[in-house]
Amino acid sequence: QVQLVESGGGLVQPGGSLRLSCAASGSIFAYYTMGWYRQAPGKQRELVASITSGGGINYADSVKGRFTISRDNAKNTVYLQMNSLKPEDTAVYYCNAQRGVLYREYWGQGTQVTVSS
Repeated sequence: QVQLVESGGGLVQPGGSLRLSCAASGSIFAYYTMGWYRQAPGKQRELVASITSGGGINYADSVKGRFTISRDNAKNTVYLQMNSLKPEDTAVYYCNAQRGVLYREYWGQGTQVTVSS
């Protein structure tokens, strides 16, 4: 069992920065691929960034060069540093944990990010 708790969302002006954190408890965090997804009103949930247990990283084209995902296995935490934020980054951001088809997938409760002047 894995529990995921996100924090760090909020209201920020365009061009600003936010750092999201996702603390995991329960199972063996280091073995999971951790990801950040987002869902804007009226849109489908989409992958923002992911980081594998071995440190392999993937970003959506829309956030490359602006967002950075990282993980600290000692703290069971994954981070998403978001810089140069744009209004189109406004969404609920969800933390995700995956470990292949034989294991259950986990989601956090989401944290709201609003980019507006």
